Amino acid sequence: MIQTGYRAVWIMAMFDLPTDTKKARKDYTEFRKNLMKDGFTMIQYSVYIRHCASEENADVHYKRVTVFLPPDGEVRLLTITDKQFERMQIFWGKLRKPTPPPPRQLELF
Repeated sequence: MIQTGYRAVWIMAMFDLPTDTKKARKDYTEFRKNLMKDGFTMIQYSVYIRHCASEENADVHYKRVTVFLPPDGEVRLLTITDKQFERMQIFWGKLRKPTPPPPRQLELF
């Protein structure tokens, strides 16, 4: 469980799932679709991220992901603050590009 508070955070889901059988590919696809349905965006192959307005909100999404975990493979969830996300550096070849702005989220209370 993550600590509670009103600071905006990001949840990063990183996974390495098998795709060697038809069932494994189906599980992989279903897991990705569920992540996207829950508001996660792909930032790299097998790395998805979601912005949360608070740590309480992030806890809700952590719990949702644990409900649809695939039966095989490895899934890691990491929470980072907005400040940590801002410090991410992205490199394309030898050229450094600026970090993209965070996606706009509609929060309903």
